[in-house]
Amino acid sequence: MEAINTGPVIPAISSEDHQVGHAAREYLSRLTKPVGSLGRIETLATRLATIAGCVPGPLLPHPALVVFAGDHGVVAEGVTHWPSDVTAQMVANFAAGGAAINAITDQFGIELMVVDVGVAGDVSAVTGIRHNKVRRGTSNLAVEPAMSHDEATAAFEVGLSIAYELVDKGCDLLATGEMGIGNTTSAAAIICMLTGTPAHSGVGRGTGIDDATFARKVSVVNRAVDRVRSSGLHLDDPWAVLSNLGGFEIAALAGFIIGGASRSVPVVLDGVITLAAAMIADRLDQNVRHHLIAGHRSTEPAACFALDFLDIDPILELDMRLGEGTGAAMAIPIVQAAAALMHRMATFDAAGVTDKS
Repeated sequence: MEAINTGPVIPAISSEDHQVGHAAREYLSRLTKPVGSLGRIETLATRLATIAGCVPGPLLPHPALVVFAGDHGVVAEGVTHWPSDVTAQMVANFAAGGAAINAITDQFGIELMVVDVGVAGDVSAVTGIRHNKVRRGTSNLAVEPAMSHDEATAAFEVGLSIAYELVDKGCDLLATGEMGIGNTTSAAAIICMLTGTPAHSGVGRGTGIDDATFARKVSVVNRAVDRVRSSGLHLDDPWAVLSNLGGFEIAALAGFIIGGASRSVPVVLDGVITLAAAMIADRLDQNVRHHLIAGHRSTEPAACFALDFLDIDPILELDMRLGEGTGAAMAIPIVQAAAALMHRMATFDAAGVTDKS
């Protein structure tokens, strides 16, 4: 076997503080409500406290969502009805404020950033986005590595630096988004590779493909996973999985997630693509996972396998599969509400209320 590749130095990420978790649950039990009556919102509030390392955790008034965009050479295999040109068109649409993610982030007061990290088209003239292109799209993962090791780590470092930048300027809640025609194929390949899920169980319909296209997509994921398994690479090496099966936006998302976690900031995940990135981040440092919040359960089948792998429960289940970060953005007000409960509710003692729990 080849030696395991090393990538950028991974910043230290705190482990889950069980004492803070216990203190958070005890504090919630003293608030003016029956114990456990807010259900999973209390679990979420506890997680926010453990991420921050204090009770109560922060209020989270300054969320930011980043959409990383990149194209995929695997589109040449006919895995989608949409051409790669659409990625560049959608990046321009984000910049113009015309996409679903713009409407949701505007509604909820979420800062939105769009980053070109690997769009095949020329978007250099588009204003209002970040230009960090590593390369114009990946290679075809069905027949060769999608990226070189150096390209994967370069994209990873883009995401890492953007997370640091946002936290340094006061953002206290980070959320993940993406755009890239063909990226559900890449995400399914990563998730099937890391979980051992058969392609026919993990592959989904993506943008609404027909049966013939779906069959091609399953075949492509099988070929890609078989190629990596038979290559002699260390399958426990997240850099090998990422560079062989990933995309520039997935690599950047993995860095972004690591960056947020290393600063003890909650990271809200979107759908199957951002979950694939989170699995790569988790393989780099398993302390990442307790900093993660799943915004929703995507209808893409691989999303369920990824959620199980990461051992996180999604907040919402709305039959969404758009991407862009829309599911993460929809969940942010619920995350903020969970934080606010610990700050703004009175305890039984302070309110002079008899504890009836």
